[in-house]
Amino acid sequence: MTDLREWEKERPGLLLIAGPCVLESLDLALEVADFMRQAAREHGFYYVFKSSFDKANRTSISSFRGPGMEKGLYWLSEVRERMGVPVTTDIHEAWQAKPVSEVVDLIQIPAFLCRQTDLILAAARTGKPLNLKKGQFMAPWDMKYSLEKARAGGAELVFLTERGTTFGYHNLVVDMRSLPVMRTLGAPVIFDATHSVQLPGGGQGASSGQREFAFPLLRAAVACGVDGIFMEVHPQPDRALCDGPNSLPLSDVPRLLAVIRDIYEVLREHGIS
Repeated sequence: MTDLREWEKERPGLLLIAGPCVLESLDLALEVADFMRQAAREHGFYYVFKSSFDKANRTSISSFRGPGMEKGLYWLSEVRERMGVPVTTDIHEAWQAKPVSEVVDLIQIPAFLCRQTDLILAAARTGKPLNLKKGQFMAPWDMKYSLEKARAGGAELVFLTERGTTFGYHNLVVDMRSLPVMRTLGAPVIFDATHSVQLPGGGQGASSGQREFAFPLLRAAVACGVDGIFMEVHPQPDRALCDGPNSLPLSDVPRLLAVIRDIYEVLREHGIS
């Protein structure tokens, strides 16, 4: 199953969107996708590979941004074809929507850009499912306006992703109330565990993070009720070229998924979704 609209109809399990923050090499992308698809299959998740071809909002001009769109889309197409999994990436400008839609199964709108009307409409008009990440500055109920824009553009399946809210300088906090609030808007809700523990701009020219809090927040979010989870993963997070401090090591993934699956199944046994 590579069509997310089929997942939406059948809901075989929680959606799992995961991958390295930015595309570093084709070999790394394939390594992560292969590991994650096997872990997802073993624990009953529906897996989507995510990585960015260009991080246009890095803190410093000297920060690594990625391989660029042409090479990045080629790598994503190789992951999709060789691994047999759906893929997603983010766009930052409206003109990118069409070429990206020809490769990916899900288009992501970055949190900083979740109010950008032209960007959302361009993505929606491709006919692909969209993932709108809630801005760090946004109240959860105000995401209804971004959702309305996507639907006005013709998007049939739109996800809303919680990724933390600005809480003073260089810090984010997760208000778990935002998860049920956004679900009342009539869209599936994803919890982004690793961006929620990011410390934006907190690393002297780069963002820092506290990955040790990602797992507790994931457990809480799944218990609150979500439709999927999002996390950045890497074989060696401390060597990652982007978001290493808040990325999770691949070695932690199987245990993490096992616990989340158990929480999710307990909820389903009690008729809670």
